[in-house]
Amino acid sequence: MLFRVVFLGTAGTIPSADRNTSAIFVQHSNYRFLFDCGEGTQRQMISAKLGFRNLDNVFITHMHTDHFIGVFGLIETLSLNGREKGLNFYTPNPEMLRTLFEIFGYDKLDYPIEVRKARDGEEIRFRGFKILVFKTEHIVPSVGYALIEENTRKFEREKALALGIPPGPLYARLKSGESIYWRGKLITPEMVLGEVKRGRKIVYTGDTRPCDRTVEIAMNADLLIHDASFSENMKERAIETGHSTAREAGEVAKKANVKKLILTHLSARYSKDPESLLKEAREVFENVEIAKDFAEFEIQRY
Repeated sequence: MLFRVVFLGTAGTIPSADRNTSAIFVQHSNYRFLFDCGEGTQRQMISAKLGFRNLDNVFITHMHTDHFIGVFGLIETLSLNGREKGLNFYTPNPEMLRTLFEIFGYDKLDYPIEVRKARDGEEIRFRGFKILVFKTEHIVPSVGYALIEENTRKFEREKALALGIPPGPLYARLKSGESIYWRGKLITPEMVLGEVKRGRKIVYTGDTRPCDRTVEIAMNADLLIHDASFSENMKERAIETGHSTAREAGEVAKKANVKKLILTHLSARYSKDPESLLKEAREVFENVEIAKDFAEFEIQRY
């Protein structure tokens, strides 16, 4: 089942010639999501040939313009292309976004827009996975998001046939975890299911200081996408502005035992030397990369 991540914006507050402001596109099966939507995100999507089909949910980490101002162009584009299906926005400050949408007259579009509050611990469920909201530490209310697949177990048809169970509705009941009776004998799912396959997980922090909540949510994740705005020699600035250093991001990844770390939200001062941030993070966590606009990653099953 396809599970991919495409970086559409990896800069800090100010874009550069090579980096747009924050936006990440995630596709899981037929679902498509945006996590943050900085200025020009719709153009980045067009350049990446992603299209807008099945994009029904936009998750905003916090209400700083480099993370949400692109939603206005996105909404206009969808309207001009005849959209009828509703569009959902999640943000820790829904009142602000609702007010802006009212000012722009988005209550008069041909499709409905819903703005929902993103609360710590909330789970937004989809078929086969969920998106979990978790609180982060920035200078305004902020959250991160984790896309977490359900664990699966393969139905082993041969075992069911060996027990004399014919193909049909009983298979579906066993697949769903329900026990059945067949010819007076109790048949449990354990008797016909294979080993548990752990669901995949990606975690995106948005802008944040390193925090225990991120470590908790990111534990054993396949991919952690973490704020790395500064290097250690600017740690005071990172603390003052509610961001993380590359080394701190590496420390979070190590504590959480993630498989891979990607550093994003890079300050423009590192546009000519992003490798210095990479080197710093690798001092504490080896499997790390610097995010680049249009870089794409597929999350494989293990």
